[in-house]
Amino acid sequence: MNRTIIIAEAGVNHNGDMNIAHRLIDAAADAGVDYVKFQTFKTENLVSCDAPTAEYQKSATNETSQFAMLKRLELSEEQHLDLIYYCRQKGVNFLSTAFDLDSIDLLNQFDLDFWKIPSGEITNYPYLAKIARSGKPIVMSTGMCDNQDITNALSVLYENGARQQDITLLHCNTQYPTPFEDVNLLAMPHMGTQFDVNIGYSDHTQGIEVPIAAVALGAKVIEKHFTLDRNMEGPDHKASLEPHELKAMVEAIRNIEKAIGNPEKCASASETPNKAIARKSIVAKCHIAKGELLTENNITVKRPGNGISPMRWREVIGTTAIHDFNPDQLIEL
Repeated sequence: MNRTIIIAEAGVNHNGDMNIAHRLIDAAADAGVDYVKFQTFKTENLVSCDAPTAEYQKSATNETSQFAMLKRLELSEEQHLDLIYYCRQKGVNFLSTAFDLDSIDLLNQFDLDFWKIPSGEITNYPYLAKIARSGKPIVMSTGMCDNQDITNALSVLYENGARQQDITLLHCNTQYPTPFEDVNLLAMPHMGTQFDVNIGYSDHTQGIEVPIAAVALGAKVIEKHFTLDRNMEGPDHKASLEPHELKAMVEAIRNIEKAIGNPEKCASASETPNKAIARKSIVAKCHIAKGELLTENNITVKRPGNGISPMRWREVIGTTAIHDFNPDQLIEL
């Protein structure tokens, strides 16, 4: 069974409070995810002082300045080390997304399993080149992208040493929350075919249906925002799952993994015993004497299916009874 990597995106939902960050890790570990992911940035390197907030950020925080909003959510190196240690204690893997070059250097010290490139950096040449030169696997979100954007980004990654087999593209829509009619989930498997890479899905819809459907369509990585409470103040809480929902999503994905199977159609081990019960056999419709001709008037088809298959009907018609048959008795040749 191919196990889907499930990333619980804590992001900035810690609100700058380490106690909340620890509780988020607790919830992620309890849900059974593979990674809990935060965001690493130096605000001065990420946004200019006059950069405005997005509409969803403004409505959630009443903040018009990206700089002011993000500065309150920035994590120090010491806080990163604390979170990494706490994740180890709880048995869940730590992950974070770097949003600037200095943050790449910081995270590189922690020897994370792979890089997670956010949608907003997919047109950032220096950023992509630096990530690629590390030699680690890369998971890259593709929100706001068209095929040419993805082609250009992959070219930068490959030119700087990234290997095709180490790339996973995540289909994504960056609206928080994403309207269902804007998800366009079929683009995900198409990306896998077009670019010959692994695929996954980073979800910003409300609910758990779409990421579950993505796994059924072949997603190898699922990323989903979560929070302790959607009513908390902050830019991303409204489009996040609460802990019980995160746990339900993980359980559903693990069930879907078992259900996917393989392309070959065959009877499963669990249903094979049902063949004799559900299928039918050729039986005597009435009393048939030995030597009597078998015709449509004296034979019929009934359960159980442990006799001659009705698919041999034309072979049986016109033969003679090898002995007397009582009504409902299985016909033998």
